[in-house]
Amino acid sequence: MLSADWGAKVAAASKVFKPSGPGPFPVALILHGCGGKTPFLETYAQVAVDAGWAAVVVDSLKPRGMSTLDGKLFVCTGVALQGLKRSGDIFAMLAWLESQPWADAEHVFLAGWSHGGWSIMDGYAIGQNAARATGLADADPLKLRTRVKGALLVYPYAAYPSLTSSRGWGVEEFTSLKVFSVVGGKDQVVGWKHPQKALERLKRDGLAVDTVFYPDATHAFDDDRANDPRARYRPDLFTQTQAYFAKALEVVRAA
Repeated sequence: MLSADWGAKVAAASKVFKPSGPGPFPVALILHGCGGKTPFLETYAQVAVDAGWAAVVVDSLKPRGMSTLDGKLFVCTGVALQGLKRSGDIFAMLAWLESQPWADAEHVFLAGWSHGGWSIMDGYAIGQNAARATGLADADPLKLRTRVKGALLVYPYAAYPSLTSSRGWGVEEFTSLKVFSVVGGKDQVVGWKHPQKALERLKRDGLAVDTVFYPDATHAFDDDRANDPRARYRPDLFTQTQAYFAKALEVVRAA
């Protein structure tokens, strides 16, 4: 399949938020966790709009005929749609944005939560093997490395089989990319050691990486509808992370 074709299918299931006016606007692509698209991500989309960006909350389950229950049973357990395969949605959406008159396809920000963060990270780590890994014949690593100006990784999954810690991102090709991250000290799902290890790898390779560490935060601390009984919703940290996202968008846009 071609990236633009898959991008159109993913976009049809996703939700677009835009500032007033014709644009074109820089675009934030927001990638949900393994359980699928949830309402709290729309709050982050509005943060992007308030900062002058369009935002797309990308739905990676519906285009594949998967329900939220399927996500919890199969994606969250690693049986289906691991991060590397899902990274194809990023390449596809970059291609789709080229056909949208309201979008500045040359100025994109990626934001991923948990499994979404894993997908972003593997998309970079796979490099020139993107087409084979994603199944998109024209998946173009150059677009990922030149059009994306920044990335936000919120409690990203970074243990095996995530690729970043072992491979890095080939950062000698695009050291201007700015990476922002949020890690929770009491994250019961992805922990903090694996994300920190991956982020440290990126720092060693020369990328600009900024990390916010919340010592008492669990996984999904910003999701008031998280179904994991171990997750503790923290509206204060949710507010802080929204501000951090807004600042990241500002920094990237000013660069």
